[in-house]
Amino acid sequence: MILQEQGARLSGSVETKRPCASFGFTAIIRFVKKTVVIAELEARKLLHDPTELFTRAVQPTLWLLVFGQVFTRMRAIPTGDMRYIDFMAPGILAQCVLFVAIFYGIAVIWERDLGIVQKLLASPTPRTALVLGKALAAGVRCLTLGFFIYALCALLDVKLKWHPFALAGVLLVLLISAALFSTLSLIIACIVKSRERFMGIGQMITMPLFFTSNAIYPITIMPNWLKVLSHINPLTYQVDALRAMMLAGGASQYGLISDFGILIAATTLLVILGGWLYPRVAT
Repeated sequence: MILQEQGARLSGSVETKRPCASFGFTAIIRFVKKTVVIAELEARKLLHDPTELFTRAVQPTLWLLVFGQVFTRMRAIPTGDMRYIDFMAPGILAQCVLFVAIFYGIAVIWERDLGIVQKLLASPTPRTALVLGKALAAGVRCLTLGFFIYALCALLDVKLKWHPFALAGVLLVLLISAALFSTLSLIIACIVKSRERFMGIGQMITMPLFFTSNAIYPITIMPNWLKVLSHINPLTYQVDALRAMMLAGGASQYGLISDFGILIAATTLLVILGGWLYPRVAT
């Protein structure tokens, strides 16, 4: 009798846990669906203004065609056995992602003025799903520019790695890093709430992020104080991962596990913070 009672209790506890597990799984599915819907809505905006891609591609093109070609001939920056234009190509791709994503928050301010933010906040969609959906949409924009940079690098005879897993890794890095910097941009927009202030802060942080990373020169030639800034700069780990997976013979200085771990951890923290701050943009 005792064994039967214990068995009945165990079976009852299992039955009570099943609805909880199914409810948790259903909640995750709903969260993913709502995130995808927001990302799709944001990505559709690109179809209405495809000229933005061409204007965004001008700056990286100039960096590769002018800066890269000149410094490759000068050999002023030590990059070992690797040509300088090969060395800087992943850095320019990372720069392209940074410059596109960091100004993504300006759209949130426009949406507030149009009343769209208020409608989104009135919906049952979780705030983190709103933020993550916008971040994924920024990644889609950066992927289209990534294809352009790859084509330009191939024309410039950059030694690229065409292995499918390497290409998939590059796409994943672009998505994560675009989500990271676009979420940072959204957080800034939620705090400043003004287009003028946002543009000023965006321009103020883009160049320091770029020049304190390993995008256009090795960390080994930096002064000690700049090395410290480089190690806390997420762009450094983005470039390090791209350099390992994008270039033939490229290697990661910190290890791909560390690169992905830091990028994912930083993105997760920013998405959570962005979800908490997002309602403030409407006030």
